[in-house]
Amino acid sequence: MARASSTTATIGFVLLALVATATAGRTLSDNNPGRNSINLGTAADFAVLAKSGVSTVPQSIITGDVGVSPIGQAALTGFALKLNSDSVFTESDQVDGKLYAADNASPTPVKLTAAIGDMETAYSDAAGRLNVDFNEFGSGELGSKTLAPGVYKFATNVGIATNTVIEGSEDDTWIFQVAGKLSIAGDVQVTLAGGAQAKNIVWVVAGASTFGAGSHFEGILLGATSADFITGSSINGRVLVQTAVTLQSTTVTSPA
Repeated sequence: MARASSTTATIGFVLLALVATATAGRTLSDNNPGRNSINLGTAADFAVLAKSGVSTVPQSIITGDVGVSPIGQAALTGFALKLNSDSVFTESDQVDGKLYAADNASPTPVKLTAAIGDMETAYSDAAGRLNVDFNEFGSGELGSKTLAPGVYKFATNVGIATNTVIEGSEDDTWIFQVAGKLSIAGDVQVTLAGGAQAKNIVWVVAGASTFGAGSHFEGILLGATSADFITGSSINGRVLVQTAVTLQSTTVTSPA
């Protein structure tokens, strides 16, 4: 009887060891890939949303809606705006969607107030996540790295000087908390692998964000200040900032 108990205990120990081995090296994000989801609310209705203006140097290509609030249409510059018949929105040859401003006719002002509020709430949520998986990863230089799912925290600036891959499954999530500025060098490509989706990648940036000429970026940008896209840059994601967005022949594609 004692021998049987000893055998059972040994088997149990072996099984526990196997489970531990199988799960070793997995982050919390691997075990619960949706835990870092950020709810954008009605801000997700926009490809570009800003509080103090959006400017373009033609010809930019934006797939999705553009919004500015509490500022008016005068802060949408370079778009050659065409006001629709009921004054609820404007249109532009550079935008496959609608452009909304706080001085458009009802119900646009209410729509924009809600979206701006949701953007600010999403920023606070993303910036405040405490379960950090990677602290000061790469000392703030993400070039030539493969970025696994999880929460990344940086106390200062983040740069991407060379091509970078964000790799994970279609359900995995990423949050990059940047207390300083975000800078992507010219012609650098941030790409996805393994099924990773731009809609599940959030960059929450306290300082200004700059995207170099010819660069490509992936994810949702939640910025406390500005975003500046230099000539020929592109982003598969959303640009949601609390000051201004500058586009120079930039392609912005809303993620599915």
